[in-house]
Amino acid sequence: MIYFLGLGSNLGRRASNLARARMRLERAGVAVLRASSVYETEPVDYADQPWFLNQVLEVRSGLAPAELLRLAKSIEAALKRAPAAPKGPRTIDIDILLAEDLVIESPGLVVPHPRLHLRNFVLRPLAELAPDVRHPVLGRTAGELLGASADAGRVLPAGGGRFRGFRRRRPSGQT
Repeated sequence: MIYFLGLGSNLGRRASNLARARMRLERAGVAVLRASSVYETEPVDYADQPWFLNQVLEVRSGLAPAELLRLAKSIEAALKRAPAAPKGPRTIDIDILLAEDLVIESPGLVVPHPRLHLRNFVLRPLAELAPDVRHPVLGRTAGELLGASADAGRVLPAGGGRFRGFRRRRPSGQT
């Protein structure tokens, strides 16, 4: 099954956290087909925290969505994600954004991700990677959703944008 995963980190060595999450996914048999650029993004909802690094991965896995979610949560735990305030700081966050054209609404798992269409920090890397992928509920492509987004949160290319050659940089005004 083809999935799109959203990765985010705003604590510790953020770029390294993204790279380690990707490596752990691959070690668990999840094939990373493509990776978006890495973006530095303004926090949403809970603003008093460091900026995030975000990236979207297109992956192939034989795991069912619930199994992939369990794997994602185990990787988050291994990378020391501690329970904190909702939408608060974290070493790593791995979300299932899309699972082909499946629509799942169960306790603990909603696919497509329920706020996918509202968040530029997900839409921009998703539209970069797969502008024509269609949201199975809204019927619009990632590119269309990004173009229609009302989200004013800043989403900036981070350094080199990819894992190799990534250079840390903070947006002006951030200490």
